[in-house]
Amino acid sequence: MTQAVELVSVTIDERPVQVPKGTGLVETAQLAGVEIPVFCYEPRLGAPVGACRMCLVEVEGLPKLQAGCTLTAQDGMVVKTARTSAKAADGQNSTLEFILVNHPLDCPVCDKGGECPLQDLTFRYGPGNTRMTFPKRTFEKPIPVSPLIALDRERCILCYRCTRFSEGVAEDGQLVAVNRGSQSVISTFEDEPYRAPFSGNVVELCPVGALTSTQYRFEARPWEIQNVPTVCGLCPVGCNVSATTREGKVKRILSRNHPEVDEGWLCDKGRFAFAHLQARDRITAPLVKAGPRRFEQVTWDDALERLETLLREAGAASVTALSGGESVEQAYALGKLMRVGLGAHEAVLPEDVPDRLDHYRAPLSAIRDAKTIAVLAAEPVVERAPVVDLWLKAARRAGAEITYERPEARVDVLITDDAGFGELVDAGEVYYLPRTPNGRGVADAWSATADGEPVEAKPRLLLVSGDEAATDPNVRAMAAETDTVVGIGMFEESFRGWADLVLPATSYLERDGTTINLEGRLQRQRRAVLAPCPDELAWIAKLAERFDVPLSPHASVVFDEVAAKCFGGIAFGDIGERASLPPKAAAPEPPARAPVRPKRWPGLRLVAYRPLFSGAAVERTPELQFQRPEREVQLSREDARKRRIRNGQTVRVSSNGASVELRARIAADLAVGSVRIAREHAGDLHPTVEVEP
Repeated sequence: MTQAVELVSVTIDERPVQVPKGTGLVETAQLAGVEIPVFCYEPRLGAPVGACRMCLVEVEGLPKLQAGCTLTAQDGMVVKTARTSAKAADGQNSTLEFILVNHPLDCPVCDKGGECPLQDLTFRYGPGNTRMTFPKRTFEKPIPVSPLIALDRERCILCYRCTRFSEGVAEDGQLVAVNRGSQSVISTFEDEPYRAPFSGNVVELCPVGALTSTQYRFEARPWEIQNVPTVCGLCPVGCNVSATTREGKVKRILSRNHPEVDEGWLCDKGRFAFAHLQARDRITAPLVKAGPRRFEQVTWDDALERLETLLREAGAASVTALSGGESVEQAYALGKLMRVGLGAHEAVLPEDVPDRLDHYRAPLSAIRDAKTIAVLAAEPVVERAPVVDLWLKAARRAGAEITYERPEARVDVLITDDAGFGELVDAGEVYYLPRTPNGRGVADAWSATADGEPVEAKPRLLLVSGDEAATDPNVRAMAAETDTVVGIGMFEESFRGWADLVLPATSYLERDGTTINLEGRLQRQRRAVLAPCPDELAWIAKLAERFDVPLSPHASVVFDEVAAKCFGGIAFGDIGERASLPPKAAAPEPPARAPVRPKRWPGLRLVAYRPLFSGAAVERTPELQFQRPEREVQLSREDARKRRIRNGQTVRVSSNGASVELRARIAADLAVGSVRIAREHAGDLHPTVEVEP
C-alpha cells in the first residue's frame, strides 16, 4: 500500500506552486518557471553543500539571504529571487564579482568558452564591469591531474563538484581540496595521477573549465562542432552519449543522461577510447595474406571474388565467430548470408543469455533502491559493466546489504556473470553481465536468420567478425584447425600472421544501427562520422547477391526484417534518443532444480579476468595506457587473513610448477576461495593456485 504524498504550497516570485513536501527549492522554482542560478548544485552528487552562494534568495521571515539550493519546500514558504528582490540581486552580483576577482579573462582560448555556466550567468546576473585594479592571481598551468585531465587552477571557483564526485559517487577518494581559505586548491594525494575508472566525469562536471580533457584541449570551439546522440558500444551497459565531431572527426565523447541506465556517468574507456578511430594500423581496404606476417591490399572486386570462391568451396562447413560488438543489423546480415546462402548453421556466438531474463527485466536504476543484493560474479563488476558498479555503490550508500557469497534467503537483486543463475539464488530482479557490448542482440539476430541443426562436418573455413573475437584464445585455437580464415576487423595487428583474407570494419561511431544492452533495452546507434571504408552492410549485401540471398545495404530496411521476428515489429524510426525498457515477459516455467553444492577446489580458484582497460580500442589510445591493470592478485579478506597476507604485500602465486610474483590487494567484492588476476599478468597459471607471502 502506497502512502499519500503530502503537497505543500510555495510562492516563488509571486508564482504559487504545489510540490511534494521536501522537494528542493531549485526544482520547486523550475516548476514555477523561475530560474535559481547555481554552480555547485548537482543533485546526482548527493546533498547540496551551498559552496558557491550563487543561489542566494530572500525568504520571507528570515533576516538574511539564504542559499536556495540547501532549502526544501515547506508549506506557506514565500521566496523572492533576483528577479523580484533587489536584496537577492545585489547578493548574486556580489557573489559573481567575488568569483571573478581572480578568474582569468581567457574565454576566447578556454575550452569551456561558449559552453560555460560562469560565462552565461555573468552575462545574465553579473555587474558588467570590475572595480579591481590589482593583478589577478596566477598559477602554473596546466597541471596534469592525469594523462587524461589538465587542471587550470586560476579558473577554479571551488564549487567542489569534482571532489564530491570522487568521494561520494565513484568513491575512489583520489581528488581532494588541500590547504584552507584563499589557499585552497584541487589536487590529488601526493600529486599522484588520478587513476580511477570514472575520472573523466569531473571534466564534464566542472562548471568553469578548470578541469579539461587533454584530448579535447584546443581542438574545437562550440560554433564549429556538431553533437550526435548515440550509444556507447564498448561494454554491455549501453551508456547514452553524444559524440562531438569537427571536420569529420570525433573530438570528444560526452554523457547524455539516461537516468534509468547511466545517470549521466561514463567510464573512462567509453569517454576517451574514441581515439582508436585514427589508429595507424586501421584497415581501410581489403587485405590478403602475402607472407608469414605481411598483408597486401587488393581491390574490393577482387576481395569479394576471392571470398565468394572460398565460401562456395567450404559451403556448409563454414563457421562464423562473432565478437558481440556488431550491430543487430550486421549480425543479421552475416547470419542470413551464411545460413541461408550456404546452409552453414554453426556459429560461435558471444553470449548464451537465458530467455527467462526477460521475466526479471528492470532498469539498472532499480539497483539503487534495493535493500538486499547478491553479487555472484567471478570477474569484478567494474571491469565487465562499469556503470553497474556505480549503481551498487549508490545502493550501499542508501543502506543496502550486499553479499558476495550465495545467500540463504531471497534477495531483491541478483547480479551475476553466470548464465545458470536460475539454479543458484531466489531473487526479485536479475541482471546478467554479458562479456560483450551487444552479445544478446547478436545472438538474437543470428538465430532469427534461419532454422536448422549444426552441420556435422570438420570446419573448413572460419569467418571471424570483430577484433575482440580475433584476439580470443578459443577463436585462435579454432582457426588452427581450419583450412582458411577470413577476418572482418578494424586493425591489421588483430589478424596479422593467421588470417588469409581480411575485410575492413567500422566502429560503433561510424554506423547506423541498433544494439541491445544488458537490461534487454533496444537502443539506437547513430553514425557520428564517415568511416574510411564501406559499411559492412554494403559489401555483405553485394556478396549476398552472388548467392541469391535478398539483403538490403541499409540498416533501417534490415532492422525492419529483424524487428518483425524479434522485436514485435517496432519501426526503426520509433527507437528514440532515450529508449524505453520493454515490458516484462510472462513468467517462465521454473526449471527443475537440483541441490546446488559449492564446487570444492584443491587450492584457490583462479579467475583470470579481462580488464576494462584492455582490448583493441584501449591499446590504440595512448592517454589510457596508464589505466591498464597493475600487477596484482586480489584476495578475499578471509583468505588473506588465513595466509597472513597484508594489503600491498608482494606474494608468490603458483600452480603446477608455474609461479609469478604480484602485489596482494584485499578485495571486498570477492568470495572466499577465489583469487583474481588480470589475464595479461596470469601467465601460465592454471585454474587453481596457491598464494604465499
